[in-house]
Amino acid sequence: MWLRRTKSGVRIHNAYPPKFGCTSFKDVHSLIDDGGGSPKKQPAICHRTRSVKSFLRTLSKSTFPENVAEEPEAEPEPEPDPDIRIPGAEKLVVLYFTSLRIVRRTFEDCKTVRSILSAFRVPIDERDLSMDSGFIDELQRILGLSKRSKLTLPRVFIGGRYIGGVEDVRRLHESGELKKYVEGLPVAEPGTCEACGGYRFLLCVECSGSHKCYSEKAGFNSCTLCNENGLIRCPSCSSSSASAPPL
Repeated sequence: MWLRRTKSGVRIHNAYPPKFGCTSFKDVHSLIDDGGGSPKKQPAICHRTRSVKSFLRTLSKSTFPENVAEEPEAEPEPEPDPDIRIPGAEKLVVLYFTSLRIVRRTFEDCKTVRSILSAFRVPIDERDLSMDSGFIDELQRILGLSKRSKLTLPRVFIGGRYIGGVEDVRRLHESGELKKYVEGLPVAEPGTCEACGGYRFLLCVECSGSHKCYSEKAGFNSCTLCNENGLIRCPSCSSSSASAPPL
């Protein structure tokens, strides 16, 4: 026997959601804002980028104060006197360069100049600053530069006369003027030096390349015959430049 369904006496208020009073979405921020006011404006992207950069700059200065200190700038290199000469080097080419590859551009410039000069088959006195630091002081004295001046390589002297760097040599070579500078120089003997293999330096016989000599009275002292690397200039391939002693 089925029970008869009766109407419940409990009434449910607010059974339906309130009507949405906004006719458009332009007032949606006012409905979801907790404070009931207008929504806060977010900073623009450019403004936020400037704020981040400013924060990082301040953080860098406070965390790494050594970054703030600026290194003293080297003195700019003055224009060399065109009448600069090396006495006693009238019959050869003197090239100051470096064989180290630490700075790629400098190494490539030195390599370019050496290739250009070697094509003329003239005697070249190559003075590698990386093999003997004494060449640095020597070149600075020749050019009249101070210790703080910026020294760029390579530097070329032809017949004792200062020619310039890589750009000067390249410009003279392309115009054909460089050939006129080397016309009066003697012809170099072909081949590589058998004594040093073309390195222009040998181990010091006195200290065997250690740059230290021992004596019973004074103990160990620096060798006076070689440079700081325990090397001496090769007497075979440096004989052509014997008339041009270091300044």
